[in-house]
Amino acid sequence: MKSTDIQFNNMKTHSCCPSHGSGSRSSGNLTRRKFIKLAGGSTITFVTLSGLSWPALTDSKFKEYSGILRRPLVVKPLLVYSTPEYQYQTSWRAWGGIQTEQDAEKEISKIKEELNQLQQKADFPLTFLPVSGIRGSGDIEGIGALASADTFLVYAAGGWMDTFDTLHKMNKDMIFFCRHKSGPVYLWYEIISPRYLRQHTDELAVAGVDEQDVVIDSQDEILWRLRALCGLHNTLNTGIIAIGGPGAWSQPEGVVPGLVEGKFKFRIYTVSYDELGNLIREARRDKDVVSRSEKRAGIYLQDSGITMETKREYVNNCFLLDEVFRRIMDDSHCRAITINGCMGTIMPLAETSACLTLSLLNDAGYLSFCESDFVVIPAGILLANISGNPVFLNDPTYPHDGIITLAHCTAPRRMDGRNLEPTRILTHFESDYGAAPKVEMQKGQVVTNIIPDFLVSHYIGLKGTIVDHPFMDICRSQIDISFDVDSHILAQRMPGFHWMTGYGDYMREMGYALKRMGIEWEQL
Repeated sequence: MKSTDIQFNNMKTHSCCPSHGSGSRSSGNLTRRKFIKLAGGSTITFVTLSGLSWPALTDSKFKEYSGILRRPLVVKPLLVYSTPEYQYQTSWRAWGGIQTEQDAEKEISKIKEELNQLQQKADFPLTFLPVSGIRGSGDIEGIGALASADTFLVYAAGGWMDTFDTLHKMNKDMIFFCRHKSGPVYLWYEIISPRYLRQHTDELAVAGVDEQDVVIDSQDEILWRLRALCGLHNTLNTGIIAIGGPGAWSQPEGVVPGLVEGKFKFRIYTVSYDELGNLIREARRDKDVVSRSEKRAGIYLQDSGITMETKREYVNNCFLLDEVFRRIMDDSHCRAITINGCMGTIMPLAETSACLTLSLLNDAGYLSFCESDFVVIPAGILLANISGNPVFLNDPTYPHDGIITLAHCTAPRRMDGRNLEPTRILTHFESDYGAAPKVEMQKGQVVTNIIPDFLVSHYIGLKGTIVDHPFMDICRSQIDISFDVDSHILAQRMPGFHWMTGYGDYMREMGYALKRMGIEWEQL
């Protein structure tokens, strides 16, 4: 999933979304590097892809939608236990119902059954490695596949501190499971907080592990944490194409993309508008591409849920641009893309707006975003990888009376990951040009809203419900959402600018993933 230097800070534009561009880094035949020194002395490197040619790009295959592509989260289940021996007139065993090898074997069988049920219930890709038993840190070295795991699911029935310390040093995500009423009761149900998490003190003392990583009895509590970690691991190291370079809404050049590269390990690949223009011109000379674009547009417009209220040529051109973007992404092994100059720069090149194109790509399982705003794009990629659904980058308005309007021109139609919402194809509002979808999102649908700050350090989460999809003179896809927070408090707490919105309630998962990024999470 997966530069031209464009300065907008002081530019007067007829747009609700001024942005700002910078450099990036990319793969390809010919590249150039741009170095930007950040505050504190650190340096980031953006690499711009150049020398692109249409015949050299991979021929994209237009497959049916199969969802956002995510690799499975690989989980290693570990039962930690002890087998004490009887000693006369002294305490010879700790709390817990697993005291013998027979007890452990029975427990491992139980764990396997529970994991099979979790596997069937999971709505995200998940792989469980075989369950291994550990009686002490000395047993760890002999266990295979630990290095290949993303996450350790530790069943803390017994054992002692050195075992957990050894596992912690392997730098894997860890979830601790303890039994209370699901039986047999575990030792660490009693002592995981004072002995391990707080290390015999009054404060948390183990880096990267806290109370959220402990589950008592509930299999559902395990499952949502694994969903969060699946999303996180699929978001880290994302490759993303930045047409016109990476930007950040009204922020200094290069700073936010640099923070994103540092925290999320993104690989941001830039394609300049000169390169894009050359590719579009070459694609237009390819009769097969032109014919295929027109045919795909025709099939799209035959959908009973589509109403076209713009020129057909704009729609045809959006499908041609869709193929250009797919080939660029495929060539760079990315499934994510963003456009910097989408408010005007792309229009003379594509002879349409990119709005519908980005919507098409989202519906096809790619992650595509307007404005190249890397303040909010990582939040969208993370939410999409957690939920498995496309997400909606939008402009918020001012909250009042428990309602806020969210709007933009690039909404996906397949917001629930399966069904295509009814959609009107109009012009892009500010330019009254091109093709932009007005997606009529489902009234009554619960949504997760992510509100990132400009420093990539603090995200606000707001759960809401779609109550209307009006048709005001603003960006075409628009929803009114209701929320339970006091409107004045929301207005006070809103950082940054753009929001990211997705169907469903994924507030817990977002917070659980973000804490591992060093990003504070505040749920309103």
